[in-house]
Amino acid sequence: MPLLNRLFGAVLLACLVVTPVCGGPTVPRDTLPAILPLELVPLGLNAKRPVPKESPLTEARVQLGRKLFFDPILSRDKSISCASCHRPDHAFAGTDAVAIGVGGKKGRRNAPTLFNRAYATQLFWDGRETSLEAQALKPIEDPLEMGNTVAEVVKRLKAHADYPAEFKTAFGDDVSADNLGKALASFQRTLLLGNSRVDRFRLSLEAGELNESERHGLWLWESKAKCWQCHNGPNFTDEQFHNTGIGWGSEPRDLGRFEVTAKEADKGKFKTPTLRGVAWTAPYMHNGSIATLEGVVEFYNKGGSPNPHLDSQLTPLGLTKQEMQNLVSFLRALSDGDGPTGKLGPK
Repeated sequence: MPLLNRLFGAVLLACLVVTPVCGGPTVPRDTLPAILPLELVPLGLNAKRPVPKESPLTEARVQLGRKLFFDPILSRDKSISCASCHRPDHAFAGTDAVAIGVGGKKGRRNAPTLFNRAYATQLFWDGRETSLEAQALKPIEDPLEMGNTVAEVVKRLKAHADYPAEFKTAFGDDVSADNLGKALASFQRTLLLGNSRVDRFRLSLEAGELNESERHGLWLWESKAKCWQCHNGPNFTDEQFHNTGIGWGSEPRDLGRFEVTAKEADKGKFKTPTLRGVAWTAPYMHNGSIATLEGVVEFYNKGGSPNPHLDSQLTPLGLTKQEMQNLVSFLRALSDGDGPTGKLGPK
């Protein structure tokens, strides 16, 4: 994979220097991160990236989506962009416990990583959307996030000096809500992370990639720690919903998946996040209530937090302190690799 490594590394600086914080400054247009060749997929991920027939992945659409992702024009007061909470220097996740929107408003949930969402079947912590195109527009109209309307954004983009021509190039059509969602989704489909040391150990049989602690952590993940039951497959997530008890005792109570399905059994269930890049995405859980990987492992070692709907798969694990540390070491090894911001190293 040396060519892939060089290509990812070449865009590292360009991406990091444009990262705004929530409520941060406008991103300079001439420093937006580069787009990698669309056919490149890092080791460990499914080689065929799912792309809807009605929303084909093209260079022009990705470039437009990238520009929109970093442009605060989408928010009501033009103070924040998508990248304000999905920060490139933080594995496209948020640094706050919950997302901070316009006017400093606190959202309900943590801003998760956007890595490998191209493979997602259900989006948001509660799975209320099933396509990146639909998902991309929701934060614009959320009063706790961008606090705007899609109609207003379309109006702004139509009046902009550059965007009408760029939409015409990308879609052969005018600015519209449909094309706005497709452009943002196209950029998100390029945010892939793979080729970790764990991938090279398991798939390329490079034994020296993992040290003894990391190898033992891999064994624990596959056996005693039972992580594989929910964090499985190439993206280390079953894309399903589970009640771990996080936040159950807090008020107002976030009922998660139940808010979508109204099924009693779905109370307190949230989508399993990917473990790729996890060392870079603290704080953890849907409410950002756990600050460290060590804290996450300790939480699961205790069997989660008791409540009437606790997932039956969650039971005390009986891991020793050394075993918990080995598991953390494994998760850190899984978190490096090749991504759109360059080579993610140990953290």
